[in-house]
Order: sequence, then C-alpha cells, then structure tokens
Amino acid sequence: MPPSADTIDGEIQLTDAAGVAQAFEAIEEQAGTVTVVVNNAGVAGGKAALELTEDDWDRILDTNLKGAWTVAQEAARRMTGAETGGVIINISSVLGLRVSKGVVPYAVSKAGLVQMTKALALELAPQNIRVNALAPGYVETDLTRNYLATEAGRTLMTRIPQRRPAEMAELGGPLLLLASDASSYMTGAVLAVDGGQLVSSL
Repeated sequence: MPPSADTIDGEIQLTDAAGVAQAFEAIEEQAGTVTVVVNNAGVAGGKAALELTEDDWDRILDTNLKGAWTVAQEAARRMTGAETGGVIINISSVLGLRVSKGVVPYAVSKAGLVQMTKALALELAPQNIRVNALAPGYVETDLTRNYLATEAGRTLMTRIPQRRPAEMAELGGPLLLLASDASSYMTGAVLAVDGGQLVSSL
C-alpha cells in the first residue's frame, strides 16, 4: 500500500487529474504504455450515519471513487491513444454488493465502483480494454487483524461460510486471472473473493 491511501509514492493525489497524468507520463518514459492498471487505493471509516461529517464523506468518496475514476480515465485514454488495449481492475468490496451498518460512505463508494466498472467495460470494449472488479470480503491485514481478534470480529466470522477471513495471498490468483489473457472474454465482471459471505443467509 502507498504511504498515503490517496497518493502514489506519497506525492500524487489520485483526485488530481494533472498529477495522475504526470505519473503516467513518468511511467511511460521508463516502461512504455501501461496496459494493466489495478485501482487499489482506498480508505474506510466506521461511524453511524447520523454522526458522519461532510469531511468524512468527502474523504472516502474522493479517494475510493473519484480517485479510481481519475486513474481509470487516464489509463484508458493512453491505452486508446497507443492502440494497445489493456486491462483495468477496480478493487471494490463485498460491501459494494451487500451493506452493513456504520459504513455508509464506504459502501456507497464501493457500490459506485461496481457500476463504474460495468459502465466503463461497456464503453471501452471496442478499444480492446477490459474492465473488471475484484470484490474481496474480510481480509486479514495489519489494519484488520486487531478488529478480527475482538468478540465482534469473531462473531462476524461465524456469518462467513468458510468461518475465517481471507489471507492476502488468496487474492493473488483471482487478481492474476483478471490481469491475464486467461480472462480474455471477461469484461464488466465483479469477482467476489469472500469465503461465501455474499451467499450466506441474512
């Protein structure tokens, strides 16, 4: 993860279109046209809906949705201009498909990312650009480990059919599938990696 969730190398704001364009320019000078983009920057926050501030809302929506849009648009423009085609993978969440309490802006941003994925897939298919989304469930990371060890976290695991969070390595296979020619006939898809959480009973 970058030093700050809404920056690239701690310097480029993802919501700054000019800065994102400069980042792509720098990459192209060294490696040529970027043909695989993973939109993985994101922030979260847990508050009841009536306690949310405007700053809370803007911080999460700007990073998770506007930032992803800014990067995806710039990537698609460059892939189209170079006639290379390519792949854009947006990292959404099961909370973009199913809601929970206390995460309104996060759930809204991830649901928006799902619809953005589908809309871009529709528009960019003629340019040989595939756009898909990965929707992880709960993943054990440095940010989630303490919560998952609490009583609330353990209770949450009982509602996941596989009864555990994902390990980071378990996202690698699905991500490589979407990034590679193995998924050459997939676009507009949302691939859940959630231990069965989306099919569990309410």
